[in-house]
Amino acid sequence: MVGPEGKVSGCRVVFPAREQAALEPYEPDRRPLGDDEVEGVTVTSLVSSGTELALFKNPPALPWVPGYAAVFRVSAVGRAVKDVAPGDYAFCLGAHQSRQRFARKDIVPLPPGLAVEKAPFARMANMAMSAIATTAARPPQRVFVNGLGLIGNLTAQAVAACGYETLAGDPSEARRRHLDTFNVAATYAAVPETDEAVAGRVALFIDCTGKEQDALAGCRLVAKGGEVVLTGVPWSQRSEHTAHDVMSVVFHRYVRLRSGWEWELPLYAGDAGEPSIYGNLATALRWLADGRLRVDGLYETIRPDAAPDVYRRIAERRREALSTLIDWRGFGEA
Repeated sequence: MVGPEGKVSGCRVVFPAREQAALEPYEPDRRPLGDDEVEGVTVTSLVSSGTELALFKNPPALPWVPGYAAVFRVSAVGRAVKDVAPGDYAFCLGAHQSRQRFARKDIVPLPPGLAVEKAPFARMANMAMSAIATTAARPPQRVFVNGLGLIGNLTAQAVAACGYETLAGDPSEARRRHLDTFNVAATYAAVPETDEAVAGRVALFIDCTGKEQDALAGCRLVAKGGEVVLTGVPWSQRSEHTAHDVMSVVFHRYVRLRSGWEWELPLYAGDAGEPSIYGNLATALRWLADGRLRVDGLYETIRPDAAPDVYRRIAERRREALSTLIDWRGFGEA
C-alpha cells in the first residue's frame, strides 16, 4: 500500500462504525525511535472473540482499531536496548495492524522454538495465570473450569499443568472433546451441582462464561469456604436471578466470590518477582514453547483482508473454530 507522497503505508483492521469492520491503509509512526523503544513488522495477531465482539457492537470511539495480542519481527531497536536485536521475534499487546512499536519493557521476546502462530495465545492464557496466581487453592485440590471457549480451554490446560485435579464443563460436546488429550479428570455438559461425587468437593470454581446463572451454580458447587472466580466478562444480563439469590448462597456457604479480571495484577514484577501481567505472559510463552499448553486445532488462520468477514461471522455465531489468527506476512510492510 502506498501512502501520501509515495511513502509505503501500513494497513490495519478498523471498526469505522458500529458492527462494521474494514481493512484500511494507515501511516505508521515515523518519528525517530526512542532509546528504549523497539519496532517491527507484524507477523501474526489473534482475534479475541469476547472482547472484540463487544467492541464491534459498541466501540468506545470511532473509528476504533481492535486487537491486543500480536507477534512481530523486530526491525529496529533504540540505543539503550541491548537484549533484543533486529530479526528477533517478540510478543506485544498490539493491535491488528502491520507494524508494532513499543517500549522494551512492554514486549516479551519469544523463547527459542516457539512458532509465531502459537505465541499470540499467551495473551489468553494470561487470564488463567492471573486466576491461578491469586487463588487460595493449592494443588492437588479440585478445580472446576466452566465454559470451554478459548479462554476456558487454556484455563483448564493451565490448571491441570499446575497439578490441580481439574474438572471442566461446557454444553458443547465439541468443546469438551478439545480437552480429551489433556490431563483433565472429567468433563460435564452442565455444572454438576447435584452430583454427590462433586458437589461440595470443589475448592475453586473458575467461570469463563460471564453468565450469572453459571456463577450462581458455581457458588452452590464449591465446598464451604470455597472460591468462585469470575474470569468471564459479564457483558450483559443473561437470567432473571436476583442479587438475593447470590447473597444467600454466598452468606450461608462462606463462599469467596471475586473478580477474575487479570488486571488485578501489576503490569511488572517488583524486586521479589511477585506475579505480574508481563511475568505471566513470559511464563505462558514458555509453556506454549514446551508443549505444556497446546493450541493445535483451536484456531483458523486468515489473511488480513478476510477480517471483516470474520467479525460478521463471530457476531452471527457462524464461526466453528474457537479463535481466529490473522497472518500478516505479505501484507503492508510485513
